[in-house]
Amino acid sequence: MKRDVYAHLLKWKHSKDRKPLIIKGARQVGKTYIVKQFAKNEYKNIAYINFEQDPNLINIFEENLKPDRIMEEISIYLEKKILPPVTLIFFDEVQECPKALTSLKYFAEEGEKFHVIAAGSLLGIKFSQKFSFPVGKVDLLDMFPMTFMEFLSGMGYELLEKHLVSKNNFNSIENLFHEKLKYYLKLYFLIGGMPEAINKFKDSGDIKKVRKYQQSLLKTFEFDFSKHTSKQDAIRITNVWNAIPKVLAKENKKFTYSEISKHSRARDYYGAIRWLLDSGLIYQSYRIKVLKLPAKAYLDNNIFKLYFLDVGLLGALLGLSGKIILESNELFQEYNGAFTENYVAEELSAMGFNDLFYWASKNSAEVDFVIPFKDTFFPLEVKSVASKKKKSLKVLGEKYPSFALSRATMMNFKKDGRIHNFPLYGLSLFPKLITNFDSSSEKLVK
Repeated sequence: MKRDVYAHLLKWKHSKDRKPLIIKGARQVGKTYIVKQFAKNEYKNIAYINFEQDPNLINIFEENLKPDRIMEEISIYLEKKILPPVTLIFFDEVQECPKALTSLKYFAEEGEKFHVIAAGSLLGIKFSQKFSFPVGKVDLLDMFPMTFMEFLSGMGYELLEKHLVSKNNFNSIENLFHEKLKYYLKLYFLIGGMPEAINKFKDSGDIKKVRKYQQSLLKTFEFDFSKHTSKQDAIRITNVWNAIPKVLAKENKKFTYSEISKHSRARDYYGAIRWLLDSGLIYQSYRIKVLKLPAKAYLDNNIFKLYFLDVGLLGALLGLSGKIILESNELFQEYNGAFTENYVAEELSAMGFNDLFYWASKNSAEVDFVIPFKDTFFPLEVKSVASKKKKSLKVLGEKYPSFALSRATMMNFKKDGRIHNFPLYGLSLFPKLITNFDSSSEKLVK
C-alpha cells in the first residue's frame, strides 16, 4: 500500500549529507513493509537483518564495530553479496541488538559508502535508557498508523483521495462526495490505520476478522509491558493503558490519576506514561496557559490529555461493534467525542505536529487543539456532530484577535467569518489550506 513516508525515504536516499536512518514506530504500523518495498523499487538488492527472528546475528556485533568487517560477516551469513551503495542494508527489530545501534555512528563516518536503515518497535524505550546511542550520527523518522488519506488510497479510493488533496479553497465539495467521505471516515473509525487491519477488511470485508486481529495486537502490546519492564511497572503501565478509554469517554478528557484508583499519585505513574509515549502507543496533549511561542515555555506539565495510537484499536478495546460505529446510534454517540478527538490527535501527529497542545480559559471555555505553525498558532475546535455552536472558539478569538480560527466537524468545507470549517475527513489540509487562502478580512500573524 502507498505510504506518505515513502517520499521521506526517497529524500533521504538522495541527500548529500545522508546518515544512517532510524525509523521509530509502534508494532505493526508498517515499518518493515515500506522499507522492503523501498529497497525493491530503489536498490539492486537488500541485506535484511532481523535481530528478533535470528538472534545469532547479534554475535556479529560482539567484536569491533568496523563497518567493513560487519558487512563481510553478514554477507557470508546471508550468503548474499553486499554491494555498496546499490545494496540497502536493513537492520530490523534493532532494539534487540543495542550494539548494532551503536555501530551506526561508524557507518555514518563511511559517508556515501553504505545505505543503512534501522527500524524497531520499541526504539523509544531504548533511547530513554543508558547506552551508547549515536547522537548526531543518524537521521530519525517517526512512523504512524495509516492516516485517513492513506486509508482511502489503500482501500482503492485513490481518485476520491486525489480529489480531496487537490482542494485549494473553502468551497463546499459536491454532496455526493461529501456523503461518501463521511461514510468512509466512519469505516476508518472502525478499522483504524494499522495496515494489516486494512488489508484484512479489503480482502474479506469481514469486520470480525479485523476485530480478531485488533484484539490479538492489543494482547501483544500488553505482553510487551511485562516482557520489557518489571512486574510492578507492567502493572502500572497496564493501569494507565486501561484508564485512557474511560477518560476519553467523558466530556472533560483531561487525564486524572483518580481514574486508576482513588489513591493514585502522579509520581507513581509518571514512568508508566513515559513508557507508553516512548513506545509510540499513545499521544499526549498539554494544556497551554498562554498562546505565545515557544509553546513549550507556557504549557502546564500537570494538566494533559492522553490519546490512543489508533482509533480502530480504541474501538476494539472498548468492545464496540461495527454496527454501533457505522450506524452512529446512541451508544456510539456516547463515545463519539472520544473517537473524534482521538482521530484528530492521530492525524495531527502523523502530519508532523509532534507536540500537541490544547487551550482552556478560566471561565471553562476550551479549544481542543492549538497548533504552532509558521510562527503563530492555529486553534482547532473538534466536534463529533455537525453542531454550529462555537462558544469556546469565540472566547479564544476575542482574546487573540489575530489568530485564524478553525473547526473540525462532520459539516462540509465552509468559511464563516474568521472561522474555517474543515470536515473531519479533510483534516490533512489543516492548517495549510488556511495559509493559502487569500482573504482581505483576515490577517495571519507572520
